[in-house]
Amino acid sequence: MKKLLLATAAAALTAGGAFAEDVKLGISLGFTGPLESMSPAMAQGAELAMKEVSDSGKFMGGAAVVPVRGDSTCVDAAAATATVERLVTTEGVKGVVGGMCSGETTASLQNVGIPNGMVMISPSATSPALSTLEDNGLFFRTSPSDARQGVVMTEIIMEHGIKSVAVTYTNNDYGKGLADSFAEAFKAAGGTVTIVAAHDDGKADYSAEVGALASAGGEALVIAGYIDQGGSGILRGSLDTGAFETFVLPDGMIGDTLQNNFAAELAGSFGQIPSSEGAGKEKFIEMASAAGFDGSSVYSGEAYDAAALIMLAMAAAGSTDPSVYKEKVMDVANAPGEPILPGELGKALELIAAGTDIDYQGASSVELIGAGESAGTFREIEVKDGKIETVKYR
Repeated sequence: MKKLLLATAAAALTAGGAFAEDVKLGISLGFTGPLESMSPAMAQGAELAMKEVSDSGKFMGGAAVVPVRGDSTCVDAAAATATVERLVTTEGVKGVVGGMCSGETTASLQNVGIPNGMVMISPSATSPALSTLEDNGLFFRTSPSDARQGVVMTEIIMEHGIKSVAVTYTNNDYGKGLADSFAEAFKAAGGTVTIVAAHDDGKADYSAEVGALASAGGEALVIAGYIDQGGSGILRGSLDTGAFETFVLPDGMIGDTLQNNFAAELAGSFGQIPSSEGAGKEKFIEMASAAGFDGSSVYSGEAYDAAALIMLAMAAAGSTDPSVYKEKVMDVANAPGEPILPGELGKALELIAAGTDIDYQGASSVELIGAGESAGTFREIEVKDGKIETVKYR
């Protein structure tokens, strides 16, 4: 319940401008690794929110927000832990946008975030296991769990009249979590899963994996992998050998590499990715374009929202202490309150200072449920005439 707590925060903000020093926020994303093509626009999304808040002059007594980037590699738990450790203990950040991939997010949260009492909001870590992790109320995410994606993917496949599929997944928390949730949902809906097989990233040759998938058969191949890593190898091997003609492509497979390297060969293939439509998304894309990057890039809007939630929670709490402002994240993210879209963070800070409730909706129609994860909507895509086209949102 928000109510008079925001007024208390407003009083704290007027008490002598004690927060005029710069506030550092960390950005832990896979700038190298299997999703490196997605990371630049995600970082720019987060930094766009930070600049907007800084430029408003209305944050914590006029403080500026300074982004500090760190490379999680997306898949190396030790590297991600070291990165977040540096951000927290050396750089002195007051919150972290990240991690990016589920396994490294879990590692850095457990090894650094929780022991140091640091709030982390991930724009893209989607493993269902993160929903039940004991996190002391420090972890949130602006993308939905893959438990939800598995159900949505099942619905889309069934609507295409496909009753049997083979499944391959990248051998980590993200891949296994998505593959398991999808297989359970697809079987429950009456579908047949001919095989569920892991593949390792970083290999030069995936002929053995493709051969096993082809032998199992299926009307389509679901690739729960990374487009900048093993997912590309599986896809290329399947296309070259004619093992499959139709591919189902979840979020890790949808990006510039898919468009540039494969789209001309994937007519009729389809998939889904967490995304939203409406005024918030449109405004974010417009703002991103003006800032020189593509706001429609995967998880870029979710990264903007992750950064915005951290800063608005700080304002609502009247504190940059994660142990204090973590209690305000759900409040600023959800109704009741004045709806807040991208470009309105200054307005949100004014409302908070006046003791007025806000309902941050942002670029991805934010609605946090359960232990602090997005309820989520998905963009259904299909490859047509060599281009990735949006079919609808669901």
